[in-house]
Amino acid sequence: MSADPLHRAGTARRAPTNPPPTGPEPDAVEIRRSTRRRRTVSAYRERDRTVVLIPARMSEAEERRWVRVMLDKLAAQESRRVLGDAELAERAERLSGQYLDGRARPASVRWVTNQNTRWGSCTPSEGSIRLSHRLQGMPEYVVDYVLLHELAHLLVPGHGPDFWRLLEAYPRTERARGYLEGVVAADRLPHLSGTREA
Repeated sequence: MSADPLHRAGTARRAPTNPPPTGPEPDAVEIRRSTRRRRTVSAYRERDRTVVLIPARMSEAEERRWVRVMLDKLAAQESRRVLGDAELAERAERLSGQYLDGRARPASVRWVTNQNTRWGSCTPSEGSIRLSHRLQGMPEYVVDYVLLHELAHLLVPGHGPDFWRLLEAYPRTERARGYLEGVVAADRLPHLSGTREA
């Protein structure tokens, strides 16, 4: 396969010869101010954007600080959520409908523990998709990207321009790829078992 980070999770990689196209801004944030809100700030995901609810009296500097805090809080909550195989299959169906016009219909979607050098894999002839257990605990947008990536392989087997065109609609493609590349890079860093003080 290609040098895509999904297929080279544990090895060094070179840039693909056909880089994926860039999509819209991956992290759209909508600020909603309320005069009824006095002190509390809350946030939630709504499709491909984050909605942050803040008091109307808040300054722009406070707004920026709270947006960062709430984005970090949401990411932490999402990273603790682990989907079962049934939920993964439901999510695949939703992603296929939302981004691939429902054309990708896997026969099975499941977590596996024997993929340590790939984030996901797919066997188009069987319609099976497998995601590495190493993705469990990563942000939802990363799991969604890997799942969508494998769904696209049910329609286009390689990583050519037709394949990347299928992923153009997913707004967090570049961010998810960067996250996965960062995980791979961190795995290659030397791990010091202990340090001695001078």
